[in-house]
Amino acid sequence: MRYRLVFIAGLAVGYVLGTRAGRERYEQLRKSARQVAQNPAVRNTAESAAQQGRQFAGRAYHAVSERVGDRMPDSVARRVRSLRERGTGGTDDWGTSAT
Repeated sequence: MRYRLVFIAGLAVGYVLGTRAGRERYEQLRKSARQVAQNPAVRNTAESAAQQGRQFAGRAYHAVSERVGDRMPDSVARRVRSLRERGTGGTDDWGTSAT
């Protein structure tokens, strides 16, 4: 399903960039895309995908840190800590909850 969505998105971008239909058709496509993005089902799906991504990233971080341990350079460890602290609470750049 993911590949199909990527293909459709690529087709849409290619059409918009390669079309000679003009500004009116571009505005129609933009309006349709905005309506899809504001659909509650789409927003819920995007938020749950973001949540699952954060959970997977957390598990991957812990698995890697257990194996790497003290061999991780200090600069990388500081960067990871700052990213983890920055991502606590509130909403992220996409408007989804960062819980």
